[in-house]
Amino acid sequence: MSPPRLLGIGGAHIDRRGTMSAEFIYGASIPGHMMEEPGGGVFNALRTARQFQIECALLSVRGGDAAGEMVVNELKRAGISDLSSVFLDRTTASYTALLTSNGDVIAALADMSIYESALPRQISRRKTREAIAECDAVLLDANMPQDAIMRLMLRCEGKPVYAIAISPSKAVRLRPILNQLTCLFLNQREARALLAIDDENSNPHSHDLALKLVKSGLKNCVITNGEHDVCVVIGTQISMISPPKAECVVDVTGAGDAMAGATIAALLKNSDMIEAVRYGLAAAALTVETARASADFSNIDRFTQMLAKIKQ
Repeated sequence: MSPPRLLGIGGAHIDRRGTMSAEFIYGASIPGHMMEEPGGGVFNALRTARQFQIECALLSVRGGDAAGEMVVNELKRAGISDLSSVFLDRTTASYTALLTSNGDVIAALADMSIYESALPRQISRRKTREAIAECDAVLLDANMPQDAIMRLMLRCEGKPVYAIAISPSKAVRLRPILNQLTCLFLNQREARALLAIDDENSNPHSHDLALKLVKSGLKNCVITNGEHDVCVVIGTQISMISPPKAECVVDVTGAGDAMAGATIAALLKNSDMIEAVRYGLAAAALTVETARASADFSNIDRFTQMLAKIKQ
């Protein structure tokens, strides 16, 4: 049998992350170091899924620049089929974050106008229709505009469709399609934005957010909350799972994407939802232990050890 095939549609760009070596002081110059690598919600998730023997293809857009070449080289290295379009007169999207010495994000700037203007045009192309027809499941992220997401869902009718919320400001784009998603991966801040909960004094528990999302039409979702329990919604059933503790937190970038990629990979191999999320949690924990947005999971013993730490 051929391995399951996952089509990712969304972000594949350059991640730039500056990690401070001293305490953050607003308005001051802080010593630290900067690194850059290819990243993006869908791209990171595909790189994880690929390591679990899932055939992966990416449909995105990028510019004809050096950053775009970095993305191409990483696609080849990861063994992901490239169905993306290149615009020679555009700049490849980028994400620039400022992190504390503990790896927590203070602020980030997403320069991703190419997704807004060029990605929607790809939805109606024959190449996209053919790629959807050939895959076993589709993974999208909220980097594309809402109307493009809605048109994409029409093309995916009959296919399992997973989604990554990306950020609080972009998660709201998924509201019209919540009842069509197979599963949504998001964190507490994104869930609050999706539900339009903006009261600073209101801090609902993940369980309460999950109930509200179910009422909004969402069938299945995974709500993360940093190092705290993860909320898993399966229809009307809500479960809480304690994530494994990472030995050291180097950089939290990509942890949520790894969670999505490993969970989807397990689901495509017929794991049940709870077991699949356990795989996702193990992948996320190993990702925060590395400086890269996509970790190397070739050490099976290490992955198995992390998996064994997870208790429902």
